[in-house]
Amino acid sequence: MFELLRSFSWRELLHHPWRNAAAVVAVMLGVALAFSVHLINASALSEFSGAVRAVNGEPDLSLRAVASGYDEAIYGEVARHPAVAAASPVVELSTYALTPDGERKTLRLLGVDALVVAGVAPGLMPIPFRASESGRTASPTDGSAKASAADRSLDRYAVLAADTVFLNASAMTLLRPAAPTRGGRAGVAEVRVQSGMRLHTLRVAGTVADNTVAGNAADAASPQSGARQSGAPLAVMDIAAAQELFGKLGQISRVDVRLQTGADRAAFLRDIRALPGFAGQVTVTDPGDASQRISALSRAYRVNLTVLALVALFTGAFLVFSVLALSVAKRAQQFALLGVLGLTPNQRLRLVLAESLILGLIGSLLGLALGAGLAALALALLGGDLGGGYFPGVTPRLQWSTGAAVVYGLLGVIAAGLGGWWPARQAQRLPPAQTLKGLGLPSGTGQKHRWTGIVLIAIGALLAGAPPVFGIPLAAYVSVALILLGGIVALPAGIALLYDIISPWMARQLLPMLAVERARRQRDTAAVAISGVVASLSLAVALTVMVTSFRQSVTAWLDVVLPAGLYVRMANSSAAGDSVYFEPAFVQEVSLIGGVQKLTAVRVSSLQLDPTRPAVALIARPLDDPKSSLPLVGTPVPLPRTSGDAVAVYVSEAFADLYEVTPGQYYKPSGKYAASAASSSATLSGANFFIAGVWRDYARQHGSIVMDDVDFVRLSGDRRVNDLALWLGDGVDPEQVQDAIRQLAAKSFGADSAAEQLLEFSSAAQIRALSLAIFDRSFAVTYWLQAVAIAIGLFGVAASFSAQVLARRKEFGLLAHLGLTRGQILGVVAGEGLVWTVIGSIAGMLLGLVVAIVLVDVVNPQSFHWTMDLALPWLRLMALCAAVVLAGTLTAWLAGRAAAGRDAVLAVKEDW
Repeated sequence: MFELLRSFSWRELLHHPWRNAAAVVAVMLGVALAFSVHLINASALSEFSGAVRAVNGEPDLSLRAVASGYDEAIYGEVARHPAVAAASPVVELSTYALTPDGERKTLRLLGVDALVVAGVAPGLMPIPFRASESGRTASPTDGSAKASAADRSLDRYAVLAADTVFLNASAMTLLRPAAPTRGGRAGVAEVRVQSGMRLHTLRVAGTVADNTVAGNAADAASPQSGARQSGAPLAVMDIAAAQELFGKLGQISRVDVRLQTGADRAAFLRDIRALPGFAGQVTVTDPGDASQRISALSRAYRVNLTVLALVALFTGAFLVFSVLALSVAKRAQQFALLGVLGLTPNQRLRLVLAESLILGLIGSLLGLALGAGLAALALALLGGDLGGGYFPGVTPRLQWSTGAAVVYGLLGVIAAGLGGWWPARQAQRLPPAQTLKGLGLPSGTGQKHRWTGIVLIAIGALLAGAPPVFGIPLAAYVSVALILLGGIVALPAGIALLYDIISPWMARQLLPMLAVERARRQRDTAAVAISGVVASLSLAVALTVMVTSFRQSVTAWLDVVLPAGLYVRMANSSAAGDSVYFEPAFVQEVSLIGGVQKLTAVRVSSLQLDPTRPAVALIARPLDDPKSSLPLVGTPVPLPRTSGDAVAVYVSEAFADLYEVTPGQYYKPSGKYAASAASSSATLSGANFFIAGVWRDYARQHGSIVMDDVDFVRLSGDRRVNDLALWLGDGVDPEQVQDAIRQLAAKSFGADSAAEQLLEFSSAAQIRALSLAIFDRSFAVTYWLQAVAIAIGLFGVAASFSAQVLARRKEFGLLAHLGLTRGQILGVVAGEGLVWTVIGSIAGMLLGLVVAIVLVDVVNPQSFHWTMDLALPWLRLMALCAAVVLAGTLTAWLAGRAAAGRDAVLAVKEDW
């Protein structure tokens, strides 16, 4: 076999290098795209997990707040428990910091007890600058060659000061001034952070232990220092100072606990769960829960990106098939001669299969190298979120995975092998004597397989209704594959059904009759030729319908959730809702501005209901008429009169799916909202919520709860506001209203010149345009995949027609002897292309619509937990099919030009 590959197959490769290179490139692109997506996400997840471990340390467990915080008295009880070796209290929040050029950036801030944090989370231990570096950035070459003993001492009391903060390397880089300091190096002397409607200036007194390898701010901020910028920008300060600065006196966010060796964990948990105020306010998490949460958050996005990337590999298999089908057709007489000389049919099959596997192996190896390069480039330029926003601020390093490389390399080889199977079977079935005489390849009717396609489609339809596996719609993906395969297998029956009806109408028209009869009598050959077009067109139709349905649903959703003319906000995420907010007095003053007819205030906060899942968003807003103010799914259920103290809430589709609730049901996550004596923040502590309805929320993939703001304030005492929606009077200039709000904000910020940067103004039209622009950019890759898939399908048509032309030289020669002109012969070939691609377009359209239903009604709800309305862009779909038919006809005409040449005429002499 090796000798045949070297002497027979290698010569074919050298004779047609570009054709075989196209097959290799198709496999290479499929492997490269899928492998790069895997490497990018695996690197980002690993980096994020490492950053989480560095920040959280390695406690045996953490006692986290369900909402914004819980009573710090619980920490004292936990620390005194005999099973506890060390306990570290933490105040954890998200806020904003102003860069030196006035730009606002997200900053994660932790308040820690420096006396105990090193025993549980050494990565959070503040490292003060040397005394000589206080207020400026020093250099070892600054001043005298030798520093005094005072200069070498550390400002050890800085960790307890109320106005100091310690930054990690990412924060140092983010907040350093653009111009270097007098010492010649860019350092960070102070940082301005936002709390409510106030800006506070904090002195940068040092770094955080694990994130810098150098000993001062300049080294941490210098790109030449080699300091690793791990994780998002982080600031650490004294816990008491953080509580006072952000209005959390008496409140903490979590307690990290390290147990004594041999301690009974179950008994410890029983004891602390019995503490007053624990139930409903505190949840127990393990060290790996944070990584599990982010993995769950991005899993669906990662899987869907990988599946989209594998589409290129799927279509690459058809290109391998086309190349080898053409190659086998051209070498048919050579295979026949090898058969006469003793090469058995099975050996011919193995020879062609070996050729396909070699093409797949070369393509896979090149794809792995290209995928690693693409991943490294994407990580360097774009970070690790691939546009999904799941790893903000994380700049991961590429982490090679040999296991993944083997898996994706094997996928490429298997895809090429599958593409080469049918040509290999053709080579196996060649009748040597008949082929040596140039009589062509045998064709069958395929009647024995006429039910196979229907069975595959039926199985695919049944699998579409299966539940997801680990939150991934694996059964739905298998369903799509089976539907496509079933449709392709059923093509011969579809060709017969259509052209048996059309054939009588073409009986008196010579050239159309020849084209139609060829399709009828060579239905298996036609099905093989257009299988690539059917597969690629069906995927293109499915993606077009899915993207259109999603976009129209998002547009309709925006129309409902953006009823006002002007929106004002300070916090861009619910995570920052407890530290960045509008005060009630400010909201009242805004409502009195001239031209403001109506004002709606919205409060957004986070709830950690499940330690293994991402937090859900709690939204408090007026709900006078939920039917008009919320994009409800179905009919709302009124609150029963016998509901007692239950509170009506409306949950998003994602919440209803993840937490298994339905309208009309009472839900008890941990209890009811209650006001805390130590804080005005809302905390879960124990009672009934009545699920009054389900609404669509395309902005929050992992769930949200909406409740009336009157109920929220009554139960929590929290009157803070995060977003303002303003309805303006007719003829009112929005710019004047914005200027008035800025003046009020400047007054609230103490006439601070930076107040203007802390407010974000948007009109409904601006938000809608920005949202749809982001949507279109996110799905731009699908259009590229459609183009690649269709191009590969048309290449398959060209290769199949070329193979058929070579096998039918005598047929065309006979037509020439009977008087058909060169143009008429080309017309016959083009007519066959038209006839074949018409049935391919019909089949591709029908299969694509079925696949689109699976994507819209199964894959999206199971992946992202939201639904959409099916929208069929008929004009675009018809244009897509017409373009495929036109391109297929032109491709067949180009491939058949050789049929009208002198060789076709002379081929008839072979039988004389």
